[in-house]
Amino acid sequence: MKVRRNVRAVLLDDDHLVFLRRAWPGGPSYYTTVGGGVEPEDADLEAALRREVMEELGATIGPVTEFLTVTEPGERITVVQHYFRADIREWDVRRRSGPELNNPDIGDFSPVRVALDASAVAALELQPLELADYVRAHVPSWRT
Repeated sequence: MKVRRNVRAVLLDDDHLVFLRRAWPGGPSYYTTVGGGVEPEDADLEAALRREVMEELGATIGPVTEFLTVTEPGERITVVQHYFRADIREWDVRRRSGPELNNPDIGDFSPVRVALDASAVAALELQPLELADYVRAHVPSWRT
């Protein structure tokens, strides 16, 4: 069986969390983390994460901490999602360059800042549920 590894980032920007609002034309929207697949040219998971954050947000991040791994078994491919937490150091949306930004068929990728508060996170349609549960439970300890 083939395994595909993805990296995802829960990002802190001062007293806010940063997620992506995903929306398809004519479909419902939901919220998710910045991230994507580990590419062959990525030195390791952290390098892949830093690349994805730059592509999707135009941001650089500080030290990263892996806090959750979610395995999604499939018939032909098992996807392993590695979730990290990091602080945004610098952010300029004009530097966004990910291929998904220029493909209207895969929908909208809008960055959204959300208060660093469990009730604010609970109000989102944050996907996947394992991540949403973890963030709601731990966000009080992430306050500076």
